[in-house]
Amino acid sequence: MTNGTAKLGTWAGAALLAVAIVLPFVVYPVFVMKALCFALFACAFNLLIGYVGLLSFGHAAYFGIGSYVTAYTVKAWALPPELGILLGTAVAALLGVVFGWLAIRRSGIYFAMVTLALAQMVYFYALQSPWTGGEDGIQAVPRGHLLGIFDLNEPLVMYFFVLGIFLLGFFIIHRTIHSPFGNVLKAIRENEPRAISLGYKTDQYKLLAFVLSAALSGLAGSTKSLVFQLASLTDVYWTMSGEVVLMTLVGGLGTVFGPVVGAFIVITMENYLARYGSWVTVIQGIVFVLCVLAFRRGVVGEIIAFVQRRTVRAPGAATPAHAPGE
Repeated sequence: MTNGTAKLGTWAGAALLAVAIVLPFVVYPVFVMKALCFALFACAFNLLIGYVGLLSFGHAAYFGIGSYVTAYTVKAWALPPELGILLGTAVAALLGVVFGWLAIRRSGIYFAMVTLALAQMVYFYALQSPWTGGEDGIQAVPRGHLLGIFDLNEPLVMYFFVLGIFLLGFFIIHRTIHSPFGNVLKAIRENEPRAISLGYKTDQYKLLAFVLSAALSGLAGSTKSLVFQLASLTDVYWTMSGEVVLMTLVGGLGTVFGPVVGAFIVITMENYLARYGSWVTVIQGIVFVLCVLAFRRGVVGEIIAFVQRRTVRAPGAATPAHAPGE
């Protein structure tokens, strides 16, 4: 990573944190909370596709199962919200272990199709199982009190709780990417046969990355169920997997902040274009095509590439040794 890119990332992170703290005072807090939940979901997905090179079409399974488990345990078992979220995350991680063990045996389009098929199994289970509420879902989920003290029914308290969860998940992803483990994941993405020849057990690394991505997706889904006090079939439907792919590509595949920006762009479009009904999907498709044509690396990816080009042109600047966003 070049000095210019590193400074850009530091300033961008500080600016985004400042905006996140001020935002609920100027924008409807529930809208921002929804965007933060999906930003964490997109970051978790990006960990798998952007840094391992595995395209999953089934990440809605982990997002949805986390949402259902948290909603059910908080409502039916009267668990406090923090325990409900931990259980939802844990179940998503266990599901990731099983599905990942099956899926990583394949690669490319076969891997994508296996993950999609497994996710559809979860969807039909959620549709038929009594505890999920079927087509009605689990409604009127109580938010409760965090640590028995803080009332999460207060919008600002709930917002900063969600922001804390997002920052925790984002920190885990950031540390993973910039660790020796993350370097091995990038080596597998670039040239898996060479990584194997160096003695790395690539299947184990891919499975660990898959489980971590699934767990963080479950964390996002669990948090979302408390924000909206609802867990529904929409959370596990295949379109949810497609939506997170869109967020990641629009923001910038393989970049740290790209999925966050992409999630906010997509959620903002859904929120402010809702009055157009079914045309929202068409408008999103047009925006996606324009982004692919104009910003082939995504919004953040193009900004990073521009900074790197300026750095290279500067007198005495070194040529960057890593790909954008690493």
